[in-house]
Amino acid sequence: MLTQYFHASETSVTLFTIAFAMIAGLLLSRLAKKVNLPAVTAYLVAGILVGPYCLGALGIPGLGFVSAENVKAFDLLADCALGFIGFTIGNEFRLSHLKHTGKATVVIGVLQALTATLIVDGFMIGLHFIFPEVITMPIAITMGAIAAATAPAATLMVVKQYKAKGKLTDLLLPIVALDDAVCLMVFAVSFGIAKSLDSGAVDLLGVIVEPLLEVVLSLVLGSVLGLLFTFVERFFKSNSKRLSVSLTFVFFTVAVSMLSFTVGRIHVAFSSLLVCMMLGTVFCNCCDFSEELMARADRWTAPLLIFFFVQSGAGLDFSIFKEPIIIIVGIVYVLARCAGKYFGAFAGGKMMKLESCVNRYLGITLFPQAGVALGLSLIAENEFGEQGLIIRNITLFGIFIYELVGPSLTKWALVRSGDIEIKKVTERSQDTHYSHAIHRKKEEH
Repeated sequence: MLTQYFHASETSVTLFTIAFAMIAGLLLSRLAKKVNLPAVTAYLVAGILVGPYCLGALGIPGLGFVSAENVKAFDLLADCALGFIGFTIGNEFRLSHLKHTGKATVVIGVLQALTATLIVDGFMIGLHFIFPEVITMPIAITMGAIAAATAPAATLMVVKQYKAKGKLTDLLLPIVALDDAVCLMVFAVSFGIAKSLDSGAVDLLGVIVEPLLEVVLSLVLGSVLGLLFTFVERFFKSNSKRLSVSLTFVFFTVAVSMLSFTVGRIHVAFSSLLVCMMLGTVFCNCCDFSEELMARADRWTAPLLIFFFVQSGAGLDFSIFKEPIIIIVGIVYVLARCAGKYFGAFAGGKMMKLESCVNRYLGITLFPQAGVALGLSLIAENEFGEQGLIIRNITLFGIFIYELVGPSLTKWALVRSGDIEIKKVTERSQDTHYSHAIHRKKEEH
């Protein structure tokens, strides 16, 4: 074995793993471009290839992720990436923009989440009567709550890559951001009902009050940090210093949002995504030069987001495919949730009298699901034990499908709605080399 002849420190192995993951993601993104697939799909596939079920199975440290524990060892980078994603999405909540889309955002955001929950609840309860020993009533109700969650990361990456602009994109990003808060509140109610059915008793403090408190306190904390961020930023004049302060505050906000404490019987925690989203929202509305700074920070974080998606792909658990019943229930869950997201968004668009191109395709862009759903499934696993493990496996199956197919569907929907003009994107990519040559010549003169 190579490891008998080469010895590397833990730090060098970590850096090798990061570099190898980045190279794999970047190379596959070139292949993805040739077949018109979004880059985020390439990053996820790259993660699978260098993950513990493929190349990582060779057990060579630094050459991919050698185990699930090895994947989790890089959660620090993933947490930072999610913080920057939340911060970027906060930019979509500018008051000038919300004056035109604010009401539609709230109506559609709430309706699509509730519709997904109700439809998944209906199908899961139906499966409960078919497979009563596998799908219990608490499992069915909890899966409905988890269905409300939508992943902002993949959607945001597709919008950025293709520079999507239009009425659908203007609604999409605020709805995806709002979805996190709605999902936590839906989960609080549904999980409380599920626990009462499982144990015969309801702990209102632990099940309903704590999740609702998490949403409120996350928004308050993000607002306070956003005001502090705006105040501190004004003391620096150079672009490099202002960028440094911006990055520092996002890192600081992620760190603070990870804190938790107990007051009496209530456990108080925060949602990192919501806190960072509120940080960006307050900053972009209070700081005159926020738009330029957020654009600079966005360019700086591009490598971090690439690694985040490669790690996400490496973290997909293939062991779930060993159980046929999980595959059957997982397929039902995926289809039911997609139906809920689509028809909920469609109904909300009709209520708001939006254009048909928005009504038709908005729901499709809400299919991706990842981090928040997985986090909620882990809460269920800790509470329900063996039943919770079934919830986690079904959720993992759904995430596997959504993460691989969702970005392509999002791109397709944005193209069909007219928010992405493929012809212009192609022409721009073909002219990149020519444009750079012209730019160099100008600089020489």
